[in-house]
Amino acid sequence: QVQLVESGGGLVQAGGSLRLSCAASERTFSTYNMGWFRQAPGKERDFVAAIDWRGYSTYYANFVKGRFTISRDNAKSTIYLQMNSLEPEDTAVYYCAAVLRFKTWAYGRANAYDYWGQGAQVTVSS
Repeated sequence: QVQLVESGGGLVQAGGSLRLSCAASERTFSTYNMGWFRQAPGKERDFVAAIDWRGYSTYYANFVKGRFTISRDNAKSTIYLQMNSLEPEDTAVYYCAAVLRFKTWAYGRANAYDYWGQGAQVTVSS
């Protein structure tokens, strides 16, 4: 059972930046593909970004538009989401998710992941 804990959320003005972290309890963290999703009130959970188990391949939602960067540090069992040029529309709870690399990985689909963190609130004021 992988436990994921997000941190780094908060309140920021439009145009500002935040970096989210997601720390995993699993010592074999490097065997997991990872993703970030977000959910705004009253909306579905949307894909934001994903990174493969080695950190070689990254994937982004169209709305990211080059503003966000996903990365990982397998030595620290942690992934990151650097978010720049934040907009009020980015306000949401952000979740990290994990799935073993041996499984079929539809990186943009929430049901492709087996483990989820508790979420981190990001609020962008205008």
